[in-house]
Amino acid sequence: MKSKSWLRSLVPVLLLALPTLSLAQVSVNLSVNVPPPELPVYDQPPLPGDGYIWTPGYWSWSDDDQDYFWVPGTWVEPPQQDYLWTPGYWGADGAVFQWYPGYWGPHVGFYGGVNYGYGYGGHGFEGGYWQGGQLYYNRAVVNVGSTHITNVYNKTVINNVTVTHVSYNGGSGGVRAEPTTSEKAAAQDRHIQVTAAQRSQEQTARNNPSLRAQNNHGNPPIAATARPGNFSGAGVVAAHGAAGAGARPATTTRPTQTPRESEPRNANQPRATPTPETRAMPAPQQRPAPRPEPAQRPEPVEQRRPPVQSQPARPEPREVPRPEQHAPPHPEPKQEHPPERREDHERG
Repeated sequence: MKSKSWLRSLVPVLLLALPTLSLAQVSVNLSVNVPPPELPVYDQPPLPGDGYIWTPGYWSWSDDDQDYFWVPGTWVEPPQQDYLWTPGYWGADGAVFQWYPGYWGPHVGFYGGVNYGYGYGGHGFEGGYWQGGQLYYNRAVVNVGSTHITNVYNKTVINNVTVTHVSYNGGSGGVRAEPTTSEKAAAQDRHIQVTAAQRSQEQTARNNPSLRAQNNHGNPPIAATARPGNFSGAGVVAAHGAAGAGARPATTTRPTQTPRESEPRNANQPRATPTPETRAMPAPQQRPAPRPEPAQRPEPVEQRRPPVQSQPARPEPREVPRPEQHAPPHPEPKQEHPPERREDHERG
């Protein structure tokens, strides 16, 4: 009986301790032997409304596909006021790369020194702050856009660290950064895990084959979204250099314009065939054009036939003053004949 009463008294204590354990510093939940790709370069979509906080994009790992996939950055409503987002990061431990998930808290903790951009330069957050239950945005860092927001300010952020696109901390080629005193203290704060909207963002990205690293080669066609889960329409931004839907029309229209400009210059018959497919008006104008050609073709044919029939008249070109063009060779035989004539006189 004493043991049962002791267990009953222990259960409430454990239940009270579970929130503290779950909200403590998040441990590692992923381990990969392949380094993540570099962070893609993209433009931040405009702020959709007041109270949203920017959560940068990151590379996540899929065991099913055995490949990294890009989770687009997006604007997220915080789980409660006065809470900021600490991004997750990859940390290298020898040849193994471990993922440290992000979390919400009253202060921004350590995220590997990775420069995610738009306020997350490697340490802390320069994109805004809470005051009086209201979030103030730094217009020098955040793309406020056309949203009517009065709680804004301008503060230029100067980073003395070399800007790179490395997406992991430590190891060979990783970011060299250690947590500061304030970041260590932030790790002891009460934390809240990712929200349902953030989980939806990652799950949608996992199911999109174009966001896999082996397909986009580090340049995802959907690099950022205005709202979680919305991967199409307004607010969707592609990475610089990505072969997204907006870049394909530009590549297809250029080659179609260049042959059209070159075809009228070359009057060859085989190249005249694509013109009626592309332009209907020039086609009837080009069809009557070859009609006068047969009338012109017999004329050169008749001109060529007379010289063939008048072969005996070939001595005529000898009388033509063509030898005048070869004036230098004529005086040479004239100089040869006079010495022969002098010898004849001597013989006489």
